[in-house]
Amino acid sequence: MSIAGFDKSFITFLVVGVVNTLFGTAIMLLLYNLAGCGYWFSSFCDYFFGSILSYFLNRRFTFHYTGNSRKSILRFALNIIVCYLIAYSLALPLTRMALEQLHLSKTVVENVAMLVGTGLFMLINYLGQKFFAFRKA
Repeated sequence: MSIAGFDKSFITFLVVGVVNTLFGTAIMLLLYNLAGCGYWFSSFCDYFFGSILSYFLNRRFTFHYTGNSRKSILRFALNIIVCYLIAYSLALPLTRMALEQLHLSKTVVENVAMLVGTGLFMLINYLGQKFFAFRKA
């Protein structure tokens, strides 16, 4: 079923994603900016804790998945790891290149990179969840 050219699951995924993004991004930015943790640890914690919430919300509300829980957890975890590594490995060097002429501090560049990584992650994660983690048998 399509709503304005979008699959209904994508719209639900976006709504669930707002909740996950607010939750995970708050953890990431607090760890990075207040606790003094690094780029990789802070962004990892975002996806570790946000993914737990995401699994339950997307399994139930977005993809209405009723299949094998153990199998879906393993596929979901693999999807999250792959999407995280791709998104954040691309975000940091791309952001550095895009902002290098502005001579911004490392902290500013890495904060922007974490936000870019969040956007990249959302896009590829939807595809991974729809076609891999919660695919219908």
